[in-house]
Amino acid sequence: MPSSDLGYAAPSSVPVGVDPTRASIARVYDAALGGKDNYEIDRLVLQQVATRAPEVRDLAWSNRNFLIRAVRFVAEQGGITQFLDCGSGLPTAENTHQVVQRVNPDTAVVYVDNDPVVLAHGRALLEDAPHTHVVAEDIFNPGLILANEEIRRYIDFDQPLALLQVGTLHHYNADDGADMMREYIEALPSGSFVVVAHFFDPETPGLTELAQKMEQLFIHSPMGSGRFRTEREILAFVEGLEIMPYGLNKEPGLALCDNWWPDGPRLTPLNQVEQCIAAVVARKP
Repeated sequence: MPSSDLGYAAPSSVPVGVDPTRASIARVYDAALGGKDNYEIDRLVLQQVATRAPEVRDLAWSNRNFLIRAVRFVAEQGGITQFLDCGSGLPTAENTHQVVQRVNPDTAVVYVDNDPVVLAHGRALLEDAPHTHVVAEDIFNPGLILANEEIRRYIDFDQPLALLQVGTLHHYNADDGADMMREYIEALPSGSFVVVAHFFDPETPGLTELAQKMEQLFIHSPMGSGRFRTEREILAFVEGLEIMPYGLNKEPGLALCDNWWPDGPRLTPLNQVEQCIAAVVARKP
């Protein structure tokens, strides 16, 4: 299917270090949100998954809308004034810094990514944003992140902070990821928050089959990753932390992204794809 049929236009130039013949997680996400900073290979990933899950782009929108509500909560209710946003992706409307700096203009936000397109666009966009920075590093190597001098210049690890892994950990395929996240959490001071959104296997008839089909299509696509983990596997990322309730009269726990403190009553039911991405917000005692 031609790009024009999808409503996309290819970027006018290719940044140095970018291979437009290899899919990028950040660019696939950008394409799902209707952005313009992606290539045919990135759109191909969505087309392949859409053969079994036509609403695949709703995964990205559920993820983005959860991010907005969660960071606003952490800034307003948690009083957090420094955010470490791992795998931030390409700039789009309502980025973390835009949301939290409306709460407190002095809030520090550090975006961490190693995608050349993300780094180029992010640095250009944030050139005149004194409290917002973009750092190049591998978010799946906590040792490098925690030792990075540039990150430590802007983030004080002696004061509470928010660690965001929103739409990232399902691209970690080396193992279950719990030990990696534990290394991050051990470095966080008391009062810090961890925010996670992740592709989800609900372990229910019909939805599990859909999650497994999408997982296989993502993993065997040019992107090469996209695990759908169970509730137990996702909650293992925040083991030992105080999990926040996800709505009025709700017990603390994992919630579908769209059900985590929604902005109003739901007038239309969630589709099956929207039931395959979940989130949790937790605080370190």
